[in-house]
Amino acid sequence: MSQQLKDILYKVSLVSTKGNMEVDISQLTFDSREVNEGAVFIAIAGTQVDGHAYIEKAITKGAMAIVCEHLPEDLVEGITYVQVVNAPKAMGLMAANFYGNPSEKIKIVAVTGTNGKTTTVTLLHQLYTELGYSTGLLSTVENKIKEEIIPASHTTPDSISINKLLVKMLEAGCTHCFMEASSHAIIQERTAGLKFTGALFTNLSHDHLDYHGDFDHYIKAKKKLFDELPKEAFALVNADDKRGLVMLQNTKAKHYTFALKYPADFKARIIDNSIQGLEMDLGGKSVWFRLTGEFNAYNLLGVLGIAQLLGENEEEVLRQLSLLKGAEGRFDILVQGGITAIIDYAHTPDALENVLKTIQKLRTGTETLVTVVGCGGNRDKTKRPMMAKIACKFSNKVILTSDNPREEDPISIIKDMEEGLSPIDQRKIISMEDRKSAITTACHLCKPGDIVLIAGKGHEKYQEIKGVKHPFDDKKIVSELLKLLSKD
Repeated sequence: MSQQLKDILYKVSLVSTKGNMEVDISQLTFDSREVNEGAVFIAIAGTQVDGHAYIEKAITKGAMAIVCEHLPEDLVEGITYVQVVNAPKAMGLMAANFYGNPSEKIKIVAVTGTNGKTTTVTLLHQLYTELGYSTGLLSTVENKIKEEIIPASHTTPDSISINKLLVKMLEAGCTHCFMEASSHAIIQERTAGLKFTGALFTNLSHDHLDYHGDFDHYIKAKKKLFDELPKEAFALVNADDKRGLVMLQNTKAKHYTFALKYPADFKARIIDNSIQGLEMDLGGKSVWFRLTGEFNAYNLLGVLGIAQLLGENEEEVLRQLSLLKGAEGRFDILVQGGITAIIDYAHTPDALENVLKTIQKLRTGTETLVTVVGCGGNRDKTKRPMMAKIACKFSNKVILTSDNPREEDPISIIKDMEEGLSPIDQRKIISMEDRKSAITTACHLCKPGDIVLIAGKGHEKYQEIKGVKHPFDDKKIVSELLKLLSKD
């Protein structure tokens, strides 16, 4: 693949150019380690490193052109320099142009919000596969081209990777792609240059304030996705969330809502909610789903709304949805020896409360609920005491433990969680740094009929400590423990 630089700069806001704009380009990259002969290197100022510091290295490795926000003091003869207003946005637009604007040839729907993104896009991928479509998926858990799994490293990949994946989806015959759009990705312009068929907003709660600074900036990051939708797209939002209608304020796209409580275009009511599943009333039709919890009622309703806006038959969509399971690590239930273990990715106060409230509704009142929970390092510290307090409010016993401590001391994180707990809550908790020991203890505290909730890591298969990802799988560990206990 080779194109002239001037062609792939279409729609990019330029400040200045120096050198030959008709140079042939064979590769786009923002990682100087990956530069090949004939590449254009895009210098991005990130949170950890600034790509401008690697321009010289990129030229040494063969880059023919440099795209940057600040020109180097010494310019190398024979190299083309393009100064742009916004390098991340330029990269998104250039990636789309370089790969032939694949998002214009596939129906791509983005899902954003604090909670529910992964389950929603996973259900959409499963649903459209069952409906007979070749479908792509970009999610926190995994990327998929039809049934081929491509490991995911971010909730939303960088813009070059997204366009590469979309090209592969088109080559595989995919007609639809469902993707998560994180607030980081939106604000970092990873979705720039993509033409969305539609977007869905799930909800908004306390998360990522370490990155965005305050809640207003977090809201604006989510809203940006809707502000940039084309007028022929649809914008579907949760009307029960007070920020739902905010997302629609400035969008040119067609407005639609879904809700369980307020009037909406797509409306439902929960009839029954048990560990076996949900029964919902949808416009007078009673439908049974295999997923559990009010939060999944919202996820299912959002999926139904998208499918109908994409023109699918309601009856067939409901029939297929009633057969689907949820995403891995999202209210993932294991029952062994009479003990129920629930593994969930809940890593925000709101998500943890939703999961615990769901379990509360399913309990008979005689069983013990033991919750294992930790908080991530190098992330928003204010949610740590909130998470511990919520766990104590709804659980009989709470084990505070390590999550992904990253560069922080796990003991300090646990101490942060303990702060603000009442004397009554203090009597409920056990603090254990080692996560496997915490899960083991939780299982030993249970008898048949009891419930263990293991929150925070869900689908993740590792624990990140000091920059190293160590293999760790909550579901595998609890499954093995419960099998052993059931033999005693």
